Amino acid sequence: MKNCWEATGCEVSTERHGRRFTKMAELSFAVICSSNMNRSMEAHAFLSKKGFNVRSFGTGDKVKLPGPAPDKPNCYEFGTSYDDIYNDLLKKDKTLYTQNGLLHMLDRNRRIKPDPERFQISKDKFDIIITCEERVYDQVLECLEARIPEENTPVHVINIDIQDNHEEATIGAFMICELAALLSGTEDLDNDIDELLHEFETKCQRNVLHCVQFY
Repeated sequence: MKNCWEATGCEVSTERHGRRFTKMAELSFAVICSSNMNRSMEAHAFLSKKGFNVRSFGTGDKVKLPGPAPDKPNCYEFGTSYDDIYNDLLKKDKTLYTQNGLLHMLDRNRRIKPDPERFQISKDKFDIIITCEERVYDQVLECLEARIPEENTPVHVINIDIQDNHEEATIGAFMICELAALLSGTEDLDNDIDELLHEFETKCQRNVLHCVQFY
């Protein structure tokens, strides 16, 4: 039995109830991890290449990257450019940060957008927010619940747990794309989303969390 990403190639067109829809550009997506470095940026790059309208964010207090020891992470403020972080790590230890993949990751990131963005200070609105771990999911919900709804426009917040390493980030990007394709293929997202999430969980063997908030 093929994994969901092997079986579909993450097709953005999907067929349901005998009707075929291609709607990926109509929904706006945000993908969020803690530092807007690895998991959210891998998914951002993948979804963008597939034609989805996607942004990415982090929810942490600071951007944290592995350092020379577990208790010595590299910390940066959100808004520090990927280019500046790349050059800082290059000066600190080119060999270490080449071997552990951080320089490669940062080079990828700076080709997508200028700097890591923090979700809590963004005023942008999305149809669907996908988080990469439950702690980030809780932080997103806390942020949205603290805002006073103005338009009563729904936003679906969905969590898929993805480990924070390069391999899992790649697999997670395929899964997020599969989910985005499913959600983009319905004419009535609010009505169909529970069924679609169940379909995704069954196909990909991953549990998801889902909550509706309002702007």
